[in-house]
Amino acid sequence: MPHRYDPRQAEERWTRWWEENRVFHARVDSDKPRFSMVIPPPNVTGVLHVGHALDQTLQDIFARWHRMQGKETLWLPGTDHAGIATQVRVEEELAKEGLSRHDLGREAFVERVWQWKHHYGGRILEQLKGLGASCDWERERFTMDEGCSRAVRHVFVHLYRKGLIYQGDYIVHWCPRCQTTLSDIEVEHEEEEGRLWTLRYPAAEGEGEIRVATTRPETMLGDTAVAVHPEDERYRAWIGRRVRLPLMDREIPVVADEAVDPAFGTGAVKVTPAHDPTDFEIGQRHNLPQIQVIGQDARMTAEAGRFQGLTREEARQAVLEALRAGGFLVGEEPLRHAPGRCYRCGTVVEPLVSRQWFVRMKPLAEPAIRAVEEGRVRFVPEHFTRMYLHWMRNVRDWCISRQLWWGHRIPVWTCQACGTQSASEEDLVRCPECGSERLEQDPDVLDTWFSSALWPFATLGWPDDTPDLRRFYPTDLLVTGYEIIFFWVARMIMMGIEFMGEPPFPTVLIHGIVRDSLGRKMSKSLGNGVDPMEVIAEYGADALRFSLVQGVGPGNDLRFRTDRVESARNFANKVWNASRFAILNLADADRAALEALAGSPDGLQAWKEREALTLADRWILSRYQWAASEVHRLLERFDPGEAAQVLYEFIWSDLCDAYIELVKPRLYQGGDDPESEAARQRRAAQATLFAVLDGSLRLLHPFMPYLTEEIWQRLPVHGPTLARAAWPRPQGLEDPEAEKQVGRVLEVIRAIRNLRAERGVEPSRRVTAVLRAEPALLEALQAMEREIRALARLERLELVAPGGAVPEREAAVTAVAGGVGIYLPLAGLVDLEKERARLEKELAAAREEAARARALLERPGFKEKAPAHVVQQQEARLAEAEAKEAKLLDQLAALERAGAGGNGAHGA
Repeated sequence: MPHRYDPRQAEERWTRWWEENRVFHARVDSDKPRFSMVIPPPNVTGVLHVGHALDQTLQDIFARWHRMQGKETLWLPGTDHAGIATQVRVEEELAKEGLSRHDLGREAFVERVWQWKHHYGGRILEQLKGLGASCDWERERFTMDEGCSRAVRHVFVHLYRKGLIYQGDYIVHWCPRCQTTLSDIEVEHEEEEGRLWTLRYPAAEGEGEIRVATTRPETMLGDTAVAVHPEDERYRAWIGRRVRLPLMDREIPVVADEAVDPAFGTGAVKVTPAHDPTDFEIGQRHNLPQIQVIGQDARMTAEAGRFQGLTREEARQAVLEALRAGGFLVGEEPLRHAPGRCYRCGTVVEPLVSRQWFVRMKPLAEPAIRAVEEGRVRFVPEHFTRMYLHWMRNVRDWCISRQLWWGHRIPVWTCQACGTQSASEEDLVRCPECGSERLEQDPDVLDTWFSSALWPFATLGWPDDTPDLRRFYPTDLLVTGYEIIFFWVARMIMMGIEFMGEPPFPTVLIHGIVRDSLGRKMSKSLGNGVDPMEVIAEYGADALRFSLVQGVGPGNDLRFRTDRVESARNFANKVWNASRFAILNLADADRAALEALAGSPDGLQAWKEREALTLADRWILSRYQWAASEVHRLLERFDPGEAAQVLYEFIWSDLCDAYIELVKPRLYQGGDDPESEAARQRRAAQATLFAVLDGSLRLLHPFMPYLTEEIWQRLPVHGPTLARAAWPRPQGLEDPEAEKQVGRVLEVIRAIRNLRAERGVEPSRRVTAVLRAEPALLEALQAMEREIRALARLERLELVAPGGAVPEREAAVTAVAGGVGIYLPLAGLVDLEKERARLEKELAAAREEAARARALLERPGFKEKAPAHVVQQQEARLAEAEAKEAKLLDQLAALERAGAGGNGAHGA
């Protein structure tokens, strides 16, 4: 076994071996209980980012855990066509050639995107494999493959004919650069410096004016009202009156609406229904006209009057100058705000009213709300349930059309002869109403989330009644981030109930996002993103995986720090080195005995009852059973972060630092006589070490699959792959008394080591120790006397019952640990001459400090003139120095007695 673990070599080999041997393939005809998940499909355009790494690691932990429990486990992989993201990437490639999509035409452009997808689309799946994801790669799906495309059309036509899909004018996010609508999640908001301008709108009749505050003065050209809160006493008299809109010579009403925040700005807001989502809703409630002053190209329209043709930025300056000149601009102040930007190109989006396709959400949301209220779907952590229900109870209709060429084209045809609009699962060539062939298909494509909402059942062959669908739907668990609860999770629940009659999963495990070391969200603008492939190249996939989950609770954000990855790598190296030691010492072990123990709860229990195991053996077996039970319990509670922490502490502290050190003296003995007591003890130590190491590797495998597989295959007894080995469920190994006694012994060993370190005793130097304890504990110390001497590096160990003689306190350094009195005689502990010189030097410094403080305090007039706190400070310095002087004198006296041979007995 190599001295060092090589992650890269192990990862490449095992990734290939697992796939070639179909280790992760789920059989549809298996009679095993099943477990199934679908991967949240990453964008086909993308590369693995650290959020993917967290998401996939959590899913893989559960997939491997269930597979090791003997379940037929399907973790279905795939990718999303990611409409706008992919189209933008291909358009960028075309721009390098001096071309646009319009130069190619729609059909040729879409073909070009398919070529791009085939060339680059598999990269992220290869990266997921490199992370150790145990997906069934034979079932890989794509949201635009033939089967998923059939499902999308079937759903659209069903909802259309049911009256749940309609066309309407509504305000949407519009990207002037990408020339398409965007969903809410495709709009990013990051705080930046802005300005808040205060404008005055004079009363149309009579005296007075209303002042409004805005961050977008260029949109005031399209104002159709001023709104105030109905309970705002400042503006009660204004409700129902009219004001004059500056620059446009137009009268607009003052309306009362609860959407207004009285605390923002002046408490009165301008209402521009054509350019703000909230204003649009206010406009709907008050029947206000919509005046669009900014077009899809982000330039001012004819409705903007003399500002027509200016860009938004140019118009802002021109409008401000005109307002200032007219006396309508009365205030300006800095403001931190977060304008919406296109998540692909960074352009500030423009809210615009346009004709789009929508899904009526309330009829779909109501059964999805009941599913959560009745507990048929639960969120972990539970508080995300409230977030889900709040959004669903206030759901708005979903804009599903996008002005793109790449994606699922909307399957609606309009007859140019009679105007009939028809939705069809098959391409139409004739109008079903008049028979005309003059049909035009809607040019828009569906929102990416429309096809993603069908993912749990479309990937299993729906709308056909396939064996996969019958076997693996509904899935058992969804793991995803909280930022897409509304946009993906909720829509999957709605679609699952509508088309399958039941939710697509009973449990949704929500994780947080990975932030940088300062707690900031990772973004391109901040340049603080982390490439997980670079981290894997330096530290290994297991170290990255473990660092992302260890100690992180469900739903909590994680700060990515390199020191966490280094700690995980150190843990991997610790496991490797401990395993290497164990394997070297198991080379001559009884193979038949090990085979009976490997992964067998019954074999372990029978062996423990049969063998006369040492206290240390009983202790580690009890600790192992506790760790296995605790890890299983935590995974059942969907808390892999805490499970990882339990494993870390058990393997590092109990197995590596304690048991392996305790067992070394027995492993190094034996002799030629196989029937001797020493040989018997060595065999018991080998068997115990093997059983606990084998079980620990099984427990750790879902978290660190490569390292554990690499080690497990080197054990004297192993199977074809750890990925399908039995999950540990040890029983009958608990031993509270052994845990109590060995726990105290380990406390004693640590205390002796600390005393040695405090006194600067070289690690190689062996010293004497005297331990005094009650009879019951003394028996445990006697049973482990050899181990105590070895681990504490003692030349001589004396065990004394209560009342027995020990070195005088002054002639020894002492401590109490685990109820045991510990005495280390000074004469055998330190170089007396060096220690005397050190103490005398410290004594001189303490006396000098005391003299300075005393002289200052005795100076005439000091106590009367100096501030009280200064006097108190000097008095405290004097008291501290005098106490230190007394202590050092006591230590020197004890040293003199130790040098003279001491006067305390060391025996019982």
